[in-house]
Amino acid sequence: MEKTIKVTLVRSVYGILKNQKANLEALGLHKIGQTKTFVDNACLRGKLAKVSHLVKVEEI
Repeated sequence: MEKTIKVTLVRSVYGILKNQKANLEALGLHKIGQTKTFVDNACLRGKLAKVSHLVKVEEI
């Protein structure tokens, strides 16, 4: 069974770097409080590492 990860945007995107904003758009997170569920893989972990100060990550 594949592990899944729930990602929630908890901080504003104003004033962040372009590559961090691009990662959030790739994850589909636009509004504070928005939550998405993803299958855990190395690519996702790399994106989350870039924006770890903006999101809350929970393993399901």
